[in-house]
Amino acid sequence: MSTLDPFIVEVIRHGLSAAAEEMSLVMTRSARSPLLREAGDLSSAITDAEGGLVGQGRDIPIHLGAMAYTVRELLKVCPAEAMREGDAIIYNVGALGGNHLNDVKVARPVFVDGRLVAFALSLAHWPDVGGTWPGSYLAQAVDTFQEAMRIPPLPLASAAGINRPVLDFILANVRDPVSCEGDVLAQLAATAAAERRIREMCAQYGTQTFVDTMARLHDLSEAEMRAAIAGLPDGIYEGEDFLDDGGPDGEPARIHVRIEIRGDEATFDLSGSADRVATFCNTTPFIARSAVAYAARIMSGREMQQNAGALRPLTIVTRPGSILEPGWKAAVAAGNHETSMRVVDAVFRAMEHVIPERLSAGGPATSGLLAFAEPLPDQSWRMLYEVHGGGEGARHDRDGCPATRVHLANTSNTPAEVIEANYAIRVERQAIRRGAGGRGRHRGGDGVVRSYRVLAPSMWLTTCVERTKIPTYGLKGGEPGRPYEITLDRDGRSEALPGKANLMLKAGDLVTLEGCGGGGYGPPAAEV
Repeated sequence: MSTLDPFIVEVIRHGLSAAAEEMSLVMTRSARSPLLREAGDLSSAITDAEGGLVGQGRDIPIHLGAMAYTVRELLKVCPAEAMREGDAIIYNVGALGGNHLNDVKVARPVFVDGRLVAFALSLAHWPDVGGTWPGSYLAQAVDTFQEAMRIPPLPLASAAGINRPVLDFILANVRDPVSCEGDVLAQLAATAAAERRIREMCAQYGTQTFVDTMARLHDLSEAEMRAAIAGLPDGIYEGEDFLDDGGPDGEPARIHVRIEIRGDEATFDLSGSADRVATFCNTTPFIARSAVAYAARIMSGREMQQNAGALRPLTIVTRPGSILEPGWKAAVAAGNHETSMRVVDAVFRAMEHVIPERLSAGGPATSGLLAFAEPLPDQSWRMLYEVHGGGEGARHDRDGCPATRVHLANTSNTPAEVIEANYAIRVERQAIRRGAGGRGRHRGGDGVVRSYRVLAPSMWLTTCVERTKIPTYGLKGGEPGRPYEITLDRDGRSEALPGKANLMLKAGDLVTLEGCGGGGYGPPAAEV
């Protein structure tokens, strides 16, 4: 490795982050789906030529953690030697460092003077990827084939342009091909933007310096993570959390972690978690690793760059046949943003008495998803995939924030004006759910309330929400927050809806979601 100027290393580090940020901006400004251009359910990353994550946008942690494996797994089936300048590969299958099938990746190899130096990777959550139910979330799916279209690595583009037969094949299998095509082209544009920035850095600082700097960044993050782990007391710590359902006979499904810290290394053993479940709450081992990587950063108490080097001191164990490693044919749609959050909470419960000042009480660790699908007269569809926040858990020094997201989520709600301009839905209420936060020395944040009136003759609804049965937890004696509630008002009657379900709506129906409150921290003042 050449001698590196530490100032140049920092300039390139920030250049990589800026290039990934630009990718996300290109996506939000050019995508067609409101889920992408308004809510921002997308992520961008840059890897080195071997697939090691080295730069990322300020996007969604659960995406970014999985993207640390995405290109590495791709290279096992698509050798770098077969790639050429101008190529772009599209895929979503979970076995290739993936998550659920709605998260579609476009990977662009970046060449400089004929040398492969990096990959630009764009991940976008498509509102529909085919499958049994509009929106590609089937709560009772028995396998992944019922969920959505599976896309193996396909050549989406080359130096000659877009591979139209591949794109046409994909568009023939989604319910909103017009929006989908716009989203695909946005992903291509985003990766092309990163390609330009990488070439500019290579031209300014030298290609070898650029390549050596990426290796140095991995080493620096590894050293920082090792130092952080070494600052924690050696020992074995265990924690658990539960999904609302999914276990035998609809019972809660257990997520368990055993953490062993020895010197500057940590092992996270998740093999004690529940067996594979008969719903869409399974997840891939890459998502389990992503959740642990995020939790480890919080445990470290440091603002470090998350890259391949930071993962080196971590050993993450999952068990084949479990909810976290169910096999590549299992249904996994909800696992991406529900089961993964339970992994984070289990880790934090394990460390509650070791680093309480670094942790928050339980918060809205769920997507809070309501997905509306509107059939149109021309047999096409409009898809609204809407996520909701809740109250942040309190901390040792302050109350929790209301109406926010925590941990692995980092998306926004779609503005009411955008919904009403694009869908046959009227947003009748948007409010803070007062009193939802748990009591404590510091109180948990309050949740949100949003009501949707159906104006179309019919509409298909998916709910995918956790914390409807098991509320957010308090820390150090704090009380839990109020759980999520979803209600349907129809013909003068009101009924509670399950947290995970598919159902048909009709004109006049009113669906209301009330987001959970955060847990409190410390015993309430009256009990001190």
